[in-house]
Amino acid sequence: MNNSINLYSRLPKVDQILTDIRIEQLFEISPREMVTEFTREVIAEIRELISNKELTLEELDNHIHKIPEIIEKRVESSIRPKLRKVINGTGVVIHTNLGRSLINREIMEHVTEIASSYNNLEFDLDNGVRGSRYSHLENIIQKITGAEAALVVNNNAAAVVLVLSSLAKNKEVITSRGELVEIGGSFRIPDVMEQSGATLVDVGTTNKTHLEDYENAVREDTAALLKVHTSNYRILGFTSTVSLEELVSLGQKHDIPVIEDLGSGVLLDLSRYGLQHEPTVQESIKAGVDVVTFSGDKLLGGPQAGIIIGKKKYIDMMKKHPLNRALRIDKFTIAALESTLRLYLDEEIAINKIPTLRMLTMTQEELTNKAEKLLFKINQQNKLDKLKIEITDEFSQVGGGSMPLEQIPTKCIMIYSNEISISSLEKGLRSYTIPIVTRIFKERLYVDLRTVDESEFDTVVEGIKFVLGSYLRECF
Repeated sequence: MNNSINLYSRLPKVDQILTDIRIEQLFEISPREMVTEFTREVIAEIRELISNKELTLEELDNHIHKIPEIIEKRVESSIRPKLRKVINGTGVVIHTNLGRSLINREIMEHVTEIASSYNNLEFDLDNGVRGSRYSHLENIIQKITGAEAALVVNNNAAAVVLVLSSLAKNKEVITSRGELVEIGGSFRIPDVMEQSGATLVDVGTTNKTHLEDYENAVREDTAALLKVHTSNYRILGFTSTVSLEELVSLGQKHDIPVIEDLGSGVLLDLSRYGLQHEPTVQESIKAGVDVVTFSGDKLLGGPQAGIIIGKKKYIDMMKKHPLNRALRIDKFTIAALESTLRLYLDEEIAINKIPTLRMLTMTQEELTNKAEKLLFKINQQNKLDKLKIEITDEFSQVGGGSMPLEQIPTKCIMIYSNEISISSLEKGLRSYTIPIVTRIFKERLYVDLRTVDESEFDTVVEGIKFVLGSYLRECF
């Protein structure tokens, strides 16, 4: 008991801690009330350790010595933005959890200029009258895709809802049972259809749907035929699907529009770069599909957006729909999407300047060079002898619900140790000042060079040094 009293008496007062020079400097970046509250919290935590008889005198003094450091970390954590940069070492190019597609830095400079200045978002500079925000995008989308008209909303799920609400509310839409997909965040096509006010009529079976299945389901109440590209999974083996051309012919026969939800929105034939062929937006328009929807932030490589293209008479109906205002995009998205789309006017420029396409088409020679540069930087560091680090062959993934079967050969830095647990290393890198997200397989940690930019190499090296240094400090 006397020992406990002695320990309590050694605890500094709040006011005493607040006069520490390190704490006084925190008042410049954080409110005094916040710093004071953190100080009280830390003292209360130490007091609880004493009451639970978990501290010796030596341990208590050590805790007291670290109080300013602990408060500094808590203040820094509290003022740090929750949404921040991370380094993607997973090899998943369109990583939904890590922000999907990256935007070209030159494009972001343009977005910054638009965001920090007045602009002609809805002003016709030629005629000096009110304009339409969609005019900035429609012409470039028409030119690239060959569609008659275009409209852009805030994401592809919203695009599907708007299309169905405009064309099929209180009516039936026929869809293959094998295409009733669930996309990210547990959003399912049947649920999206229900929200639009359309009634789902599913035909065929999970693995086989024939043209006559659609034909037999057409009734007076049928408003549209919907085809959903299963971009996030594949059914293999004993399968049968109806082609776009067949569906378009059926739609024309019954004067019913054909809608296609392409999902990923590919504007280039990626098979020319060693990847599997993914249906392009242009192929759908050429096949005669009346309305096509796709994402701006997946394989297109732009910002989050839902792009709707097709016949002008249908797009005009959507522009006038009341829901369109609730789903419309802002100046940031317009600026980023327009600039990204302009890169597609030259395929070579698009491949080199759109980060998603650049990463997906990176050659093995380029990846090997990157791996060797990073390994060289790591090997230049001292005191990393507890880690075994080498270059190894692995596979990257496209991600974002696109090309689920595609495994792209890549180069990784593989790290393992007989002394440090790989899970601790992974967590340490993830907790670094700039978090480094990696992947673990069979007690090996992998940093995939496909998704790590060379400008990030120094941070990766410093992160590894930091984690190892933390481990050594704990040991000694």
